[in-house]
Amino acid sequence: MPFVYEHPEYWKKVLDMILSTQNTIAMERKLMVIIYEYGNPDADNVLIQLTGDHELSGLENEVEEIRKRTSIDFRFIAAKVDDWNYELSPWKAPAVFGNEDFGDGAARTLEQILTLCTDKSKAYYIGGYSLAGLFSLWAAYQTDIFSGVAAASPSVWFPGFIAYMKEHEINSETVYLSLGDREEKIRNPVMSQVGNCIQKGYDWLTKCGINCTLEWNQGNHFREPDIRTAKAFAWVLTEKERMEQGIIYNPNVSELTDE
Repeated sequence: MPFVYEHPEYWKKVLDMILSTQNTIAMERKLMVIIYEYGNPDADNVLIQLTGDHELSGLENEVEEIRKRTSIDFRFIAAKVDDWNYELSPWKAPAVFGNEDFGDGAARTLEQILTLCTDKSKAYYIGGYSLAGLFSLWAAYQTDIFSGVAAASPSVWFPGFIAYMKEHEINSETVYLSLGDREEKIRNPVMSQVGNCIQKGYDWLTKCGINCTLEWNQGNHFREPDIRTAKAFAWVLTEKERMEQGIIYNPNVSELTDE
């Protein structure tokens, strides 16, 4: 009936549906990761790194640094996100620097990452630097698809994360952690706890029987992130092979490296 279609309440509902659909599409576009690939596409080992625009220029060097440290063949996938604080954060938290709060988009980001891990004949490793390192750790609590976690200078100061680690069970059997020896020497009261937090996280994982290492690098948070992340991926790759051969090796956690 014409009266029904001309009724203002009807058109209000139609408009609400259109706006809702547009917002959903916009959100999906915002969360869509862009993929960059390196290495052997047919390799049995697949390294997946969450990254951002600020890291793209260092990816090729990172891949070369991984190759320098291991002879194991690999495919390297860099998944770029646009909204770093939203797409990589497991839950909402207030800003600790600047005015940008942390969102809770990690679950939706992980859904997209898992679409890259459908070949059950492959071994998948997840990793990243800073907040991407935190995301990688968190992801290993959500799924058992990742054989190892390469968390270089992860943002384990993130509010509530160490408590989360202790309240849940990680599914990856191999975890690499690292931190710069000057990263905790900052005035920010939250981020300055990163040294205590990563030590607590390492202690907890080893107590739980996880094959985990904590490596201390020289410098602050912004020193050689590509090399630090390369060391992380090379370690989990090599360690996985050692474990399969029945050999367990962990570097001295107090060792300071200058690579």
